[in-house]
Amino acid sequence: MPLDPQVEAMRAEREVNHVPQLYTQTLAEARAADLASVQAAGGEVEKVHHVEDVVTGDGLPLRVYRPDLTGPLPTLIYFFGGGWTLGSIETADGISRTLANAVPCQVITVGYRLAPEHPFPAAVHDCHRTTRWIADHAAELRADPARLVVGGDSAGGNLAAATTLLARDNGPALAAQLLVYPNTLYGSDTVSMRSGDDPYLFNKTSVNWYWDHYLTDSADGLNPLASPLLADSHANLPPALVITAEYDPLRDEGEYYAEKLHAAGVPATLSRYDGMVHGFFAMSGILDGGKKAMAEAATWLREVLGDA
Repeated sequence: MPLDPQVEAMRAEREVNHVPQLYTQTLAEARAADLASVQAAGGEVEKVHHVEDVVTGDGLPLRVYRPDLTGPLPTLIYFFGGGWTLGSIETADGISRTLANAVPCQVITVGYRLAPEHPFPAAVHDCHRTTRWIADHAAELRADPARLVVGGDSAGGNLAAATTLLARDNGPALAAQLLVYPNTLYGSDTVSMRSGDDPYLFNKTSVNWYWDHYLTDSADGLNPLASPLLADSHANLPPALVITAEYDPLRDEGEYYAEKLHAAGVPATLSRYDGMVHGFFAMSGILDGGKKAMAEAATWLREVLGDA
């Protein structure tokens, strides 16, 4: 189908206003522009019963969103998007608040270190260590260690998938994984990647720009912790919901990953949003598709956490 009318309107506004692509800016400019864009497109943020900033034993910042429930609480450990280069706890604030209320569940957002200051595999190990730290400190965080989920959008989805690979062999036990238009394969040459060249949307140049910041050596892209699609085995990973967008360069590799999980015997639900573009999950303030995807994620989380 063609671009969703709301997406088309957003794209047209960017063109009229000559909004520069993030990859044409300095890192400082891109990080500030990314935050402003996410906050504007996310709409009004929801109030959550309890929001608290904490720090792990490794010194990484976390933000805890806790609905008005008695513990121990089902908990989503969320990794923000931004190509491992942009993004922060603040850019995931709207998503975290919405999911905490809608599921309801506790959401803990992880402030992992960014590239290029901290290239691969720093972010992966930050996310896995923090997931283990949360499990080890479940009592004080009011988290139910039997109902821990990892999730994220874009690079955050990549980090969630990589975390499940590490957790399979090194703990902790995870109940599920929420992967929203994740990167799963460095250097992918898919139909969606080749056709993703719109100068006013996230495109294949965007993808390459992020990878170039994340990897110090292109050979690292063959590591399954960078490209989860390349893992020797996807068996015994937690159930997954994989959300993709029709007009997203990352669409095909996300869908291939869902197929890999399914072939390995992992319950995997694939949900493609036609007419949508990369980033739509965080744009529920301006895109109805974002609202629908957020509601789908909340329903799925409610089901898998209830069964854990």
